[in-house]
Amino acid sequence: MKTRQDAWTEENDLLLAETVLRHVREGSTQLNAFEEVGDKLNRTSAACGFRWNAVVRHKYEKALQLAKKQRKQKMRALGKGQTAKKRLLYTPPEASPGDFTEVNAVQNSKNYNHPELAANSKVELTMDSVIEFLRTYQGNSKHIEALQQENERLKKENEELIKKNEELEKKVAKLEEESKTVQEDYETLMKIMNRARKLVLFEEEERPTTTFKMDRNGNLEKMAE
Repeated sequence: MKTRQDAWTEENDLLLAETVLRHVREGSTQLNAFEEVGDKLNRTSAACGFRWNAVVRHKYEKALQLAKKQRKQKMRALGKGQTAKKRLLYTPPEASPGDFTEVNAVQNSKNYNHPELAANSKVELTMDSVIEFLRTYQGNSKHIEALQQENERLKKENEELIKKNEELEKKVAKLEEESKTVQEDYETLMKIMNRARKLVLFEEEERPTTTFKMDRNGNLEKMAE
């Protein structure tokens, strides 16, 4: 009986992804891939299936679609006369009676939230897989809760930044208006000064020149205009 209950590592996830993609590409089933990975990692195929659908699959969605496309191309290459039946790549060792119970595949497909598993007739379910599921679920719940808290914090920060940005925009608009007013006042003042300067020059030009002459005693006296 498989009893491994430790956490999944990046190497485990990579092995799971590579194995599933290889099985899909070669025309095998994902369940067969879960069985192969489960035997390599001493985990149940149910635990591997849950890990794939809950954590790993979304990281390799494009690769999975490409593998399915390659499988279709390969099936076409076999020709119409060839059978389209799926070929299992891995044959698991025979299990002793009582190690697991078999449950309906439709129910498991609901648990996995993966419609392709409905095509398989039966899925292994053991106490170890249930424990593994609960451990993973608890870890995922804590992770989701942490992400939700982080999301709320970022939302608040974003709202504060938006509010500060609006305040700064109002201050900038006010400063621009004040700057415009100062510029207009400055231009008006310069016009007034230019007019005053021209007026002074004009009066100086219009003012008659005063003439003086010296009398016999050496005194200056103003001549009549």
